Amino acid sequence: MVNDTHRDAVAPAGLPETAGDHKTDLVEAERAQTPDLVKSGQRYDRMDKELAQYVAEGRIHISEEENTRLRRLVDKRILAIMVTTYFLQAIDKGTLSFASIMGIVQDTNLQGQEYQWLTTCIYIAILIVEYPQNYIIARVPIAKYLSFSIIAWGTVLACTAACTTFAGLVTVRTLLGIFESVCQPAFVIISSTWYKREEQASRVTYWYMMNGAQQMVGGLLAYCFSLITTGPLKSWQWLFLSYGVISVIYGVFVGWWMPDSPMRAKCFSEEDKRLMVERVRSNQTGIQNRQFKKEQVWEALKDPQAWGYALIQLCTTLPTSGLGSFQGIIIKSFGFTTLQTQLLAMVLGAYIIIVLLGSSWLVKKTNQNLLVMLGFCIPSFIGTALLMTIPPDTYSRKVGLCICYYITLSFWSAQTLALSMLSRNVAGQTKKSVAVALNFIIWSTGNAIGPQVFLSWDAPRYFIAFATHLGCYCLLVIVIIGLRFYLVAQNKKRDALAAAGVHEAKDENMTHAFEDLTDKENPNFRYVY
Repeated sequence: MVNDTHRDAVAPAGLPETAGDHKTDLVEAERAQTPDLVKSGQRYDRMDKELAQYVAEGRIHISEEENTRLRRLVDKRILAIMVTTYFLQAIDKGTLSFASIMGIVQDTNLQGQEYQWLTTCIYIAILIVEYPQNYIIARVPIAKYLSFSIIAWGTVLACTAACTTFAGLVTVRTLLGIFESVCQPAFVIISSTWYKREEQASRVTYWYMMNGAQQMVGGLLAYCFSLITTGPLKSWQWLFLSYGVISVIYGVFVGWWMPDSPMRAKCFSEEDKRLMVERVRSNQTGIQNRQFKKEQVWEALKDPQAWGYALIQLCTTLPTSGLGSFQGIIIKSFGFTTLQTQLLAMVLGAYIIIVLLGSSWLVKKTNQNLLVMLGFCIPSFIGTALLMTIPPDTYSRKVGLCICYYITLSFWSAQTLALSMLSRNVAGQTKKSVAVALNFIIWSTGNAIGPQVFLSWDAPRYFIAFATHLGCYCLLVIVIIGLRFYLVAQNKKRDALAAAGVHEAKDENMTHAFEDLTDKENPNFRYVY
């Protein structure tokens, strides 16, 4: 239960305790009549109107027990949807990799680099639509838009089963990229809306590790579908059709179950909605503001940390997209059968989950995001070097190379942690939308290039591709180190202001947390690194 001090903090003094819902109406009427009024130092005229109805007059203390109860309510409605949705997106996107050794290349008569283009076209589509998508996400009911997108990509995925040519496949894959481009940027925004800063890294990890879960479940399901040898459809056609239908049904469920924001969550009480807003005050990144601010656009484009997160995505997605698209082909080239290759993908999925959970646990224990990223880059250097130098001429070496392939993906932790840092370190809704768009534009660029460095004439060892990956890891290390120096320096400047007696740099009440200030405009903001 919430104590009386919570309720007193929500409404201004002088209103009767028995006013009930009418109390909220009086508060709103008073704010509407005096738009420039400052109460407890807060400027309601700078806030989103919908959000302002739920912002308390002063900071509210929420007990640990109450905070845990609220977090569990949010997990049930929000985290469950993010995890399940990302699992479906990952498994939908991964169907091509499994289908590559189930006969789709031969049945659709793909030649040369055409198979590679089926992955690249997805990310070219995302590259083009990413900023418009982020603009839309910031201005529409986000859960309803996500629901529509899931239904759309499920429909497109099911249509893939009807494709018999490269032209047909590239069309449906491009549409798949357009509709799936909503998922990740929406989740970054949702994570910062519903969760406290210290909770976001683990929540981003939970939904992002579905990349590993899809390898495990997808590998097992692909093995089952591979057993289909008769009937009107090929095994790979059943794969696409089944996943597409499931996605459409699930998309309808998302529209019914998931709330758009704490303020619009009809599934929660009014008291809980106010407390859910209050519990993220300490983030100082805001919750919602649909006003477009040009000055925040320019600040985002000039902010070194925004480019740092984007470069981390480039350095990690370029290797992951290629390794993901060619995982079946590469592992099979070590001398394993088709069914063995499908099952070995499950081991890869388990390793990815271990990497992501392990990195999240280390961050929670050490509070060192960037140093943990650096540590997980080391196995990637080792694994890639061994893949390039050891020939698969004995059974033991084949097994060893398969393990090397697994540990190469250790750098994936950097991709996940960078996303969580973006949600925690960038404040101001327009600035955040631009930074997220920039992040995923570069993310899609890396994903588009990734498969293309796997040249058909360089098969099956793909030395050029792995050499390119080593270059990405080197750049990744440089970016991580540079980003750490920058963020540490920014915090020291703010600490110096606080030590000099500047109240705005040491405001424990976080008075301006909901006023849509950017991280640079708010001297009380501190970066995580």
